[in-house]
Amino acid sequence: MPKKKRSHRSIQQEIKEDATKVIQQISENYIHLEKSITSQLNMAAERHHVTSGTFREDIWKSLFEQIIPRKFSIEQSVFLIDSHGHVSKEVDLAIFDEQYTPYIFRHGRIKYIPIEAVAVVVQCKSKNVKGKDMKVLTDWSRSITKLNTSLRSITRMFNGIAMGEYSYESDKGKLLLPMTKEENGNEPKPDVRKKLTQTSTRPIQILCHTLSKCSTPYIEPFDINIHPEGDRLKVRLSSRLQDLASWSDALNHKENVNYDDIKAKFKAENPSSELGKALLMENYRVYEDQVKQQEIALLSLTFQLNQLLMLINNPILFPHMAYVNMFNNNGK
Repeated sequence: MPKKKRSHRSIQQEIKEDATKVIQQISENYIHLEKSITSQLNMAAERHHVTSGTFREDIWKSLFEQIIPRKFSIEQSVFLIDSHGHVSKEVDLAIFDEQYTPYIFRHGRIKYIPIEAVAVVVQCKSKNVKGKDMKVLTDWSRSITKLNTSLRSITRMFNGIAMGEYSYESDKGKLLLPMTKEENGNEPKPDVRKKLTQTSTRPIQILCHTLSKCSTPYIEPFDINIHPEGDRLKVRLSSRLQDLASWSDALNHKENVNYDDIKAKFKAENPSSELGKALLMENYRVYEDQVKQQEIALLSLTFQLNQLLMLINNPILFPHMAYVNMFNNNGK
């Protein structure tokens, strides 16, 4: 007896059910990965000897290696440097782009990475994240914040040669937009086409710790907090930066009054009705269930962090002359 031919509808239904199972299996994999990480962190916490800190950093490093693009490298125990000669405190994990900024300055086994290359810095702590230890964290964060990128770059782009701050006149250090040419009786005005989407970048600051119950729900001044909560991970984002517009401004236009006139603001021409939803960081969270009670924090972090990295996209163009001057001005 010939087999009954399946309808197109039933085939489509099977395909949909199979796809749903695959998606659920991917979600389950991230849940298992979360549990594995928290288990390893708990094991590290039980090791009361000198290697436990390095072991803990290795665990967090393995997490980031699984969720960020391959174009980024991750180095442990490095220092950041800017072209003014400022040096940060030691950074547990630095996530940086070697494709556009291939420099790591070395002194023996000590590594110094130019601030222009760095997209993310991670401070890995055990439970020392409250009380007097807060000052240590704040001082560490400030040592990163005080570093400044430079616009003294010259690079060939698809539409010409980009000359960084050399393309602008300055008034007491403040860069000014060039004026348009007088045409058809129109008066010259500042040429807004010369505004930059990046003027002074800074890395995302992440605090990873193992204190599951903290009296302070969010630890400033970090952008992202990650820690175990039970057998899962908890990811908290700073309340100061709730949408992509504020993140873009913070990451690509670090506060510098000298660049105020040449900053290109985050805006969309004729935005769709869905843009508002896409801009809110809270909407990049993934849950196990439709009622959104249990978050899959690691999967949320994957989408949230990579969306932020896409706002930076490529590092600010490397200012070779600025670093040449730094070395020459500090010679013997």
